[in-house]
Amino acid sequence: MKRVVGILAVLAVGLAALIGWQIKRQDRLGQGAPSGSGVVELAGVDLSALTAARVLAVKVHEGQAVAKDTVLLTLDCQRNRAHLAEVQAQWLRAQAQLREAQARAQAAAAQSAAAVATVRQAGAQARALVARQALAERDAARYTAMGEHAALSIRDRATATASELQAEQRAAQALTHVHEDQALAAQAQQVAADEGVAAAQQALQALVAQRSRAQLDVDECQVRTPQAGRVERVYFDPGEWVPVGATVARLVDPRLARITFYVSNADMGQVQVGLPATVLADAYPEQPYQGYVRRVGLEAEFTPRNIQTRSDRDRLVYPVEVEVKDGEPGLRDGLPAQVTLGPAQ
Repeated sequence: MKRVVGILAVLAVGLAALIGWQIKRQDRLGQGAPSGSGVVELAGVDLSALTAARVLAVKVHEGQAVAKDTVLLTLDCQRNRAHLAEVQAQWLRAQAQLREAQARAQAAAAQSAAAVATVRQAGAQARALVARQALAERDAARYTAMGEHAALSIRDRATATASELQAEQRAAQALTHVHEDQALAAQAQQVAADEGVAAAQQALQALVAQRSRAQLDVDECQVRTPQAGRVERVYFDPGEWVPVGATVARLVDPRLARITFYVSNADMGQVQVGLPATVLADAYPEQPYQGYVRRVGLEAEFTPRNIQTRSDRDRLVYPVEVEVKDGEPGLRDGLPAQVTLGPAQ
């Protein structure tokens, strides 16, 4: 019996020592810099196909480093190229039609100007004849008033001249009206020709827009990288059909990594945006990476159902996102890592 009591006493002492050590350890951890574990997430972009087509070739392999504007995939876009050629032909015809319309408008403008000049000339001639007729009528009236004192031949010639000039003046007025009608017709033709030029210009502008869209459809037959990076995934193989808007590949930037870990409510006073951080990946324990706090969550996570005591509040944690720049070549997507706020020791 005494032996059993001794064993129990030893176990009690050991348990008490273990509990004390754990309490001291927790105290030391609480006094240290906030830290936690997370998973590396590389900044990346998903590349999509803006046209539906079949994959002709995959130009890269997963894990390959690529420069900006590198061709990742080529798509079979024979229909797109055929449509571009058709629109190109229509665009060339529209250009020729516009030039023809402009030539007709220029000719119509010249005819209208000539008709207007003819009307002015005819009007001037008609006015001159009116003046001559008035003078001839005055002469004829004067000779008639002189009676026998004026020779009969002179009176007859004056009267005949006045009559001839009156006939010429009436003919000139009639011709002026004809020229005016012709000028109105020429002006109407000019208006119609100008409207034809406007219609041809609108048709050409519409084809310019169609041509641009058709060229974009052809350009989209090659999926290119918008920036430098590393190919993380290629989701299609040659021969597979790619729907419109489907993600065909993912490009990541190994130089820019982010890690999210969680800080307890008690340590939130030590966390702020811009604070330096040290990241130690499990795969590279001797290679610390330097970063900074990019974002601190505004809402707590893993919240207890009822917050009533201090221990409940200590269970609140907040997400903290750390950004690591120039992480090449060690950091990879999904790599576990330990984050400690503050510079490397």
